Amino acid sequence: MATAASRKQRLITEENSRWWTLGAMCFALFMLMLDNTVVNVALPSIQRDLHASLSALEWTVNAYTLTLAVLMITSGRLGDIFGRRRLFLIGVTTFGLSSLVIGFSPDDAVLIGFRAVQGIGAACMMPASLAIITQSFPPHERGTAIGTWAGVSALALAIGPVLGGFLTQDVNWRAIFFINPPIAVIAVAVTLFAAHESRDETVSRRVDYVGIGLLTVGLTALVLSLIEGNSWHWGSGRIIALWAIAAVALGAFLVVEARIRAPMLDLGFFRNRTSAGVNLVGFIVSFALFAQFFFLTLYMQNVMHLSPLATGVRFLPTTVVLVVLGPVSGRLTDRIGPRPLMTVGTLIVAISIYIESRITVHSGYIRLLPGFVLMGIGMGLVMSPMTTAAMNAVDRTKAGAASGVLSMSRMVGSTFGVAVMGAIVTTVGRSKINQSLPQLPATPTPSTRGPPATATRSSARSAAAPGPAATTARRRSSPRSSGPSSPHSEAAS
Repeated sequence: MATAASRKQRLITEENSRWWTLGAMCFALFMLMLDNTVVNVALPSIQRDLHASLSALEWTVNAYTLTLAVLMITSGRLGDIFGRRRLFLIGVTTFGLSSLVIGFSPDDAVLIGFRAVQGIGAACMMPASLAIITQSFPPHERGTAIGTWAGVSALALAIGPVLGGFLTQDVNWRAIFFINPPIAVIAVAVTLFAAHESRDETVSRRVDYVGIGLLTVGLTALVLSLIEGNSWHWGSGRIIALWAIAAVALGAFLVVEARIRAPMLDLGFFRNRTSAGVNLVGFIVSFALFAQFFFLTLYMQNVMHLSPLATGVRFLPTTVVLVVLGPVSGRLTDRIGPRPLMTVGTLIVAISIYIESRITVHSGYIRLLPGFVLMGIGMGLVMSPMTTAAMNAVDRTKAGAASGVLSMSRMVGSTFGVAVMGAIVTTVGRSKINQSLPQLPATPTPSTRGPPATATRSSARSAAAPGPAATTARRRSSPRSSGPSSPHSEAAS
């Protein structure tokens, strides 16, 4: 025991413990982001093995997305109150154990239930990991650390579809869940040895149960309406009812938080110009990125007739550039500050979107490539500085709540982006797709007729993951996927 302790002291010192902590946070984040993408690729195999319905496949992603989106702010604040390391360890353990259960799932009910548990674990991990990094690094090194953290996230998103395709095709879909527990064990071990516990010592440990309840109800209604909007139709009674519930619950939440002594969310975050600004930027760039991914996924498969794997590979220029620029922009943030990088980055993102908006049915991949590269550059210049600015704008004692708010802003932005683009595709596409693509049959044959808006539903449900993998996997998982997919039915959806 003494020998082990001395080895630990030589390996993890006071000077390098923060870098070990960063490694543990990045390791766990890699597991989380990798799982997001590989699951989408495996959906057709899951359907065949478990004889799952299309609705069950949709909720395989839905359950995870919903719990993740709804609980991030709450878990961030709970980490501030009870300990960020503690909540992070709970999240990693929950995620790893639920992955193990999913790997042995006998049916789709168990799969969906523990995907929701996975989302709870992820909701604990995401805000806590960023808050722990903020606590571990001084302001002049924080940009570098957060840039590395963001780069690892992009790396997982880049290799996820390829790894998922390999494991699903050459091993088994269950293998994509069995890789998580070993990663979780390593992340837990390093965190226990290297990371120090931290919490908000300025507040009591009183939990704002009323605020948590109102926020959970409001966000659940809002996110569910975005997920189901294109399939239930935006003007339907169910969607309007969800919006009404969201408005009442979130409105009541703001009133309660403004009046109680120990609020779950400090509304002062939004009175701080920097904090409010970076959360708005997070919403906008996430909206743009996932809307672009969603539309171009449909374009490359329905117009260019690429396979799901080939489509995912063609998005690599964006993610690879993100991997490279994440740490670089983080270091630059430490030197020159976040504002110039975010300004240039958002302009480049706008240029990328403009370039992609000029494509036609005859455009090839070479026409798309400049937009992909520019999107990667723009997002690389925005993400790390934005995150650093958000965490530096608040007192370190509030790091968990600030991280949860930023994660939630990005999550809702990506979900809005996919939902809006899905609505455009389903409304404009149905009236103009036949004129734009005259080579397609005017009327779907029995073999090509399928559930409406399959692609848009699938992408909206996977806003936490890159649109390409999510959209393609769900679309191919419908009963007609046993044969060649029909461009008409997919484009019309």
